[in-house]
Amino acid sequence: MIQFVRLSARVALLAMVLLAGTVSSSQAQLGVGRPVGRTVVDAIIVKVDNQIVLSSDLEAIYAQQLAQAEGKPLPPDLRCRILQSIVLNKLMLAKAETDSVVVEDAQVKSELDRRMAYFVQQIGSEKKLEEYYNKPIKQLKDDLRPQVKEQLVQQKMQETIAGKVTVTPREVRQFFSRMPKDSLPYYSTEVEVGQIIKLAQVNPKAKQETITKLNDIRARIQAGEDFATLAKQYSEDPGSAAEGGYLGFFKRKELVPQYEAAALKLEPGQMSPVVESQFGFHLIQLIERKGDSYSTRHILLKAATGNNDVNEAANQLAKLRTRILADSISFAKAAKEQSDDKLTSGNGGLIANRQDNSTYLPLDKIDPAIFFTIDTMKVGHITPPLPYRTDDGKDAMRIIWLKSNTPPHQANLKDDYQKIAQAALNEKKNKALDEWFLKNRGSVYIEVDPKYADCKLLDQVN
Repeated sequence: MIQFVRLSARVALLAMVLLAGTVSSSQAQLGVGRPVGRTVVDAIIVKVDNQIVLSSDLEAIYAQQLAQAEGKPLPPDLRCRILQSIVLNKLMLAKAETDSVVVEDAQVKSELDRRMAYFVQQIGSEKKLEEYYNKPIKQLKDDLRPQVKEQLVQQKMQETIAGKVTVTPREVRQFFSRMPKDSLPYYSTEVEVGQIIKLAQVNPKAKQETITKLNDIRARIQAGEDFATLAKQYSEDPGSAAEGGYLGFFKRKELVPQYEAAALKLEPGQMSPVVESQFGFHLIQLIERKGDSYSTRHILLKAATGNNDVNEAANQLAKLRTRILADSISFAKAAKEQSDDKLTSGNGGLIANRQDNSTYLPLDKIDPAIFFTIDTMKVGHITPPLPYRTDDGKDAMRIIWLKSNTPPHQANLKDDYQKIAQAALNEKKNKALDEWFLKNRGSVYIEVDPKYADCKLLDQVN
């Protein structure tokens, strides 16, 4: 299995650095571990122009690789390989700065929201996440934002360098033939699972009740009561309620359009009328403007869905399921056109494996709710509508499709062509990245701690 990990290490580490970076840089350590009460001596081990690599950055990724290996032997030079990948990332950041390669704030926010939703899903709820790290969601996002932005810049540079690289079927076969037969990975049972989600739409009566409640709160504030005090009492935003609704400073396009448009119409101290967004209904108070940034506080109320709303979502899915079973529409097209789940709709409804972005999910690591649903399903079967709650707590229904179920086996071209092709593509992209590194390493200042001289970072890239 190490062969596949080794050959795709350069690409995989681009994603891993974000999680590892949170250990030292953000101190939030999301996905790695909760801070413990001891002092760790850190040190700069590499400088790439104004970018630095800390010893803790290297050790965090090494520890993650060690844990993922689950006792299997790792290459003796793994630390050097990891450091080479980190230095490549830093070089891409340095070159991105000189070449004016940037990512939009809206893209950073979207990716940050997606990552945070994943963390919330893993731990169970926003409240549990906040309790675990003893920080509000807003602060956790602030801690992660620089790392998310860096990774998106790295990905953009990587796409510029190796985005057009492709592999032919012949190259895939040649790649597979070069692999030692005794080192071929052995795969446990894997499944491909698709889902189509329909959110329960709030009915007009529930919306109006929520608006009326917010208008009552607004009247109390206008009569002299404190906005922050009422936010602590009534707001349903767990990330800001305890702070009196305070969200802090944001730049334009970082918050949802409806919220931003209403906030920027206000003068400092003024309060908006009721504003609806995808998150619910808001009262917004503008606190301060600083250049292109502004700070606000808000009171958020969410209109509750009822049984009728959930039943309507179930009815829509039942009709859609009937059409799919009758072959009048494919599951993939139905998911793309009608699913309310942004993470899977663009992928034909298929749930992605977060480790390698493939559609094959190891059965022993699948979401328990899905595992117990598909456990007795036959390949090709689609469930009736099932109750579902989204990561942000919205009521919904979903149908689940078992596309494939592959029994345990050793890697072969027939069953695993997609994975082998991806590994071959990664190897070719790695080569393009290595060549780019060798070509550009002299264009920036790079200093390496003598302790890591044996890694020969400036001599070659493995």
